[in-house]
Amino acid sequence: MQKVTAYMTVYLSIKKLIKEGAYKPGMLLPTERDLEKIYAVSRITVRRAIAMLSDEGYVKVVQGKGTEVRDISTTQQLNTVTSITETLKRKGYNITVEGVNIQLVQPPEIVREKLKLEPEVTVYLIQRILYADDKPIALMNNYLVKNQIPGFEQYAGKFVGLYNFLENTYGVVVTEADDTFSAVNADYLEAQVLHLKQGAALLRSRRIGYTEKGPFEYVDNKLVGDRYEFSIHMTGRIR
Repeated sequence: MQKVTAYMTVYLSIKKLIKEGAYKPGMLLPTERDLEKIYAVSRITVRRAIAMLSDEGYVKVVQGKGTEVRDISTTQQLNTVTSITETLKRKGYNITVEGVNIQLVQPPEIVREKLKLEPEVTVYLIQRILYADDKPIALMNNYLVKNQIPGFEQYAGKFVGLYNFLENTYGVVVTEADDTFSAVNADYLEAQVLHLKQGAALLRSRRIGYTEKGPFEYVDNKLVGDRYEFSIHMTGRIR
């Protein structure tokens, strides 16, 4: 496992406490000075961790008041990096996975290009079927750069939410992402797995995810079109 930087340790700890309800929506986090003492780190480290939490929508800094915990329990916001699993859990669904397969593969050319990989470099391919309340909702394919997650194949079947697992096990955080969405029709095998008619509408979601070290993952998911939705909040206009 790689050594986790100080600011990442603070970020992961506070994020975990927010998710577990120790810090509830509307509450203020301890002051920067208190966080320095709690984690034995510098003010700069604390501020960098808080900035990451703010960018992801977990907290907001209120001038003259402090750092307030936000309510993240509604829908997937496309201006912050989150996952399908996290979004569905926040909506109250019971999430399970089946058919988990992890293997080292030669990536398709599109994956090699997007992740800026040298020829012959292999990546981890994670294949899963995601269920929400016992109904199949998505076919998930994640290609991950292997040098950031050594030994990952040993964890097949040991996680549901990939991002949380990567953060807690490897200290790897996807901090930025470029998503592309398109409509496709289910082929025969996809229809069988997702319990649909062949040709049914699917939402294809492709993502390039980045850690602080650069491109880390290429995702190609197909979701049941009438069982999942995105919510986008937009402010301002470019004139």
